[in-house]
Amino acid sequence: MWKSNPYNFNRRPTHVVRIGNFEMGGINPVRIQSMANTNTNDIENSVKQCLRIVSAGADLVRFTTQGIKEVESLKLIHQALRSQGCQVPLAADVHFNANVADLAAKHVEKVRINPGNYVSGIKSDLTTDYTDEEYTLEYEKIRARFIPFLDICKTHNTAIRIGVNHGSLSERMLNRWGNTAEGMVESCMEFLRICIEVDFHRVVISMKASNTVMMIQAVRLLVERMESEDIHFPLHLGVTEAGDGEDGRIKSAVGIGALLAEGTGDTIRVSLSEEPEAEIPVAKLLRDYIAQRENHPMIVLKSDNPVSLKPFTRRKTYAVRNIGGENIPVVISKPVNHPTLKADYILNGETIVNSEGEIFKIHIPENLTRSDETVSFLRMNYSQLTPEILSHLKSSKKTVILLETSHINPVGEQRAFIHTLIAEGCETPVIAAGRYGENDLEDLQIKSAADLGVIFVDFLADGIFLDNEGTASNEDVLSVSFGILQAARVRVSKTEFISCPGCGRTLFELQSVIARIKAKTSHLTGLKIGIMGCIVNGPGEMADADYGYVGAARGKVSLYKKHECIEKNVPAEEAVEKLIDLIKANGDWKEPET
Repeated sequence: MWKSNPYNFNRRPTHVVRIGNFEMGGINPVRIQSMANTNTNDIENSVKQCLRIVSAGADLVRFTTQGIKEVESLKLIHQALRSQGCQVPLAADVHFNANVADLAAKHVEKVRINPGNYVSGIKSDLTTDYTDEEYTLEYEKIRARFIPFLDICKTHNTAIRIGVNHGSLSERMLNRWGNTAEGMVESCMEFLRICIEVDFHRVVISMKASNTVMMIQAVRLLVERMESEDIHFPLHLGVTEAGDGEDGRIKSAVGIGALLAEGTGDTIRVSLSEEPEAEIPVAKLLRDYIAQRENHPMIVLKSDNPVSLKPFTRRKTYAVRNIGGENIPVVISKPVNHPTLKADYILNGETIVNSEGEIFKIHIPENLTRSDETVSFLRMNYSQLTPEILSHLKSSKKTVILLETSHINPVGEQRAFIHTLIAEGCETPVIAAGRYGENDLEDLQIKSAADLGVIFVDFLADGIFLDNEGTASNEDVLSVSFGILQAARVRVSKTEFISCPGCGRTLFELQSVIARIKAKTSHLTGLKIGIMGCIVNGPGEMADADYGYVGAARGKVSLYKKHECIEKNVPAEEAVEKLIDLIKANGDWKEPET
């Protein structure tokens, strides 16, 4: 983490970058952006969609610009928007073609480039071993091509985003670092150092992945590296290919919310496989919810001992029945009747009941006594963590903490509680509890995922309990609980769909295809299925997927088993059934229950 005190909210100091008519970074609010999914060459519809996105509240809109023709179209879109009084800055999204980036920089306020493919084509099968000399020569090639682009940006006051995506690292980086967060950071730092070398500072950075853990890890590592080299460029946050509906919102809130809650991030995009304007309310809610923590009451660690943490390693706890130890995180719920999901424990008044019907008392610190109970749930908050309670916890091997918080910075307080346990050598399992009063289910999804997701990403808790006093049903609340655990990659309870939001490169009707694939495969618990609109980032961005459905050309689809393309150019009308055939052929299919 970039700061020494991870319990109190304060924004990471960054340089201010001007992008068109607004500034980003510094003390400016977190900016919200989206990306058009129209064909950039369809100028009329692109303008209309851009206006809808801006009307929803976006500060910046990005368009795909895969070729010179698209740059010319984007120039006309820019002119049309200005003629209608819309001053929103536009960003050109460029892959593979540095010449396109050069031209785009003359016509729009911002250009996004991907270091993984800025001067290279599609990666090979990594049969090449790079010597140190070859590695350096490739860097010099990048530098020689990148500096003229920066000179153009200087002339036209154009900002850039260095956007590193997990799954699209260059062959050279993959050879040296593998497909890792460290490789993402190194890829980014090469380009940043060139920017600094030539005194170019209109730079924004992103480190994105569909895997929330990888995304958070990469951003944290990058920030640490930048701070060590006195670099303070603003950061753009986003979880790529988050999907749609509940899953997309929870996954985005876990990844983006975790970093915003740590004070990291100057602009965000929530990437949903929906119409782009639907992304904006989600992003605004997430931003504004976290921003409320500014100047909150101070949180102090209740231990003078050092906190020994190994990043992304599970906190050591003893097991109480199936809670803690090596067990997967449990879910506690109010009484519920969900068609597919089942809580491990049910909260019933002042007792908790397990699946076998055993009843366990819930204690509070004031009436806690030593007992012979096999399981004792202790409901408490950070203010109640006294030396006496710590002493009891360390001597007991039967207690489970139900950790509550009413602090405006719940992430900080729950983290401080658990870090205190770690510092004091206390291995009591912890259930992270979140209490809400939301009438809008989307609000509950976003707020609870932003609060609790990072606790599980950092492997600090052994279970989750969501309590909502609003109108959302207990069934909906249960689904959110399981969704948070899945998004944090600690417990799988359903099929995971890694689907892109679509852009001008998309080669099929994305939303209808996603719906068809979900209808056929949503019962395949544990499988990860990628649904990607094009070949540009598709195979890379669905790096975690077990199977992939990728647009290959108009009316054609390529099917993947992990990283391997199994069948190319399948007619679109046959592709969903062919995908199911592929899953069956590899023994991963089961018939849905009736």
